Amino acid sequence: MPAVPIGETSSGLDLSQRTPLTTTVAASPSAATETIIAQFTMPGDIAVVRSVILNGWAAFTVGTSGTAVRLRIRQTNVSGTVVGDSGALTGGIAAGNLVVENVMGVDASPSNTGQVYCLTLTVTAGAAASTVSAVEFYGIVV
Repeated sequence: MPAVPIGETSSGLDLSQRTPLTTTVAASPSAATETIIAQFTMPGDIAVVRSVILNGWAAFTVGTSGTAVRLRIRQTNVSGTVVGDSGALTGGIAAGNLVVENVMGVDASPSNTGQVYCLTLTVTAGAAASTVSAVEFYGIVV
């Protein structure tokens, strides 16, 4: 069966409201505490047909005694529903190392009324603060 040809294009179509993005570092983790390092709020008037695809990236210096790191994407706040989880990452993780890690997730049941998404970082066994130097966190509404 031949492929169905594309009948329309998105040329000239503004999709910026469907792709919220932040590059602002909200905070850095203190010791081994799960900390919100970036967040954004979805516009409240966007129709979600299927899901929200989420991607978070962070560059950070591992604090004293850090042995592993974990990035998560959560709804609402630091105790909200987890929609993306890197699990414990250990490669290259040692005190004083500058590392880059990322996490992706899909929220299949987002709120249509200004859902807040949070990117969190936890440094396992961290005895002092780690320093987040850069983030990029965005969503794509489908």
